[in-house]
Amino acid sequence: MESTIQPLSRVAFDLGPIQVYWYGLIIGFGALLGLWLATKESERRGLHKDTFVDLVLIALPLAIVGARTYYVIFQWDYYSQNLADIPKIWQGGLAIHGGLIAAVITGYVFAKIKGLSFWKLADIAAPSIILGQAIGRWGNFMNQEAHGGPVTREFLEGLFLPEFIVNQMYINGQYYHPTFLYESLWNFAGFALLLFLRRVNLRQGELFLSYVIWYSVGRFFIEGLRTDSLMLTEYLRVAQVISIVLVVAAVAVIFIRRKMGMANERYLDA
Repeated sequence: MESTIQPLSRVAFDLGPIQVYWYGLIIGFGALLGLWLATKESERRGLHKDTFVDLVLIALPLAIVGARTYYVIFQWDYYSQNLADIPKIWQGGLAIHGGLIAAVITGYVFAKIKGLSFWKLADIAAPSIILGQAIGRWGNFMNQEAHGGPVTREFLEGLFLPEFIVNQMYINGQYYHPTFLYESLWNFAGFALLLFLRRVNLRQGELFLSYVIWYSVGRFFIEGLRTDSLMLTEYLRVAQVISIVLVVAAVAVIFIRRKMGMANERYLDA
């Protein structure tokens, strides 16, 4: 049976000589849906309806550049010998942490220039970001990447997965952990949690910091299953180290901002 399994095509359709890949379409759909949600919420929070459109037009390209740059840096042994492959993002290789770093820096500068609260923007954006990540992992699925270690078909069937997922996890004669799916489900759960926390009326900034903590905890454990991790050393995975740093930093920022009276405003305040 395994010998007849064919992976799903990475190409969604052709536009003449141009091939449009599922990877880009899925990531683009996640970004657009996240933008729509952030725009609706920003209007409810008293911001101009075009605020997030303006921000995304700047932040999204820079986030993609940041995500690719981050990935290339930690894979420089390969890319230094294959410079022509650096811009080929449709083949995969976008590191989420790199994209987030670029997006946060861009958001901070944007807020300062516009005279807006960075924390207010970050809180509004947090559910959109994690929703986009949840959807974007299906781009990895189409590319048969971001998977974990070897497993059996029986193991995958025991997870009650649809057959198309089981078959797509058959790569070069071996089945693998669908870690893309684990992270996608974790992020969808995080999206639901953040929508709930909006109604709890946390202090300003803490919705975004809750996102950082939730995502980082899940990423730490899921990363341990992956076989394609970016490595700091032979044993240290970059994403796991960054995840620990982010959790500690987010908890510290929550504590410090409360202690210094910098988080007295609430998310639902007018």
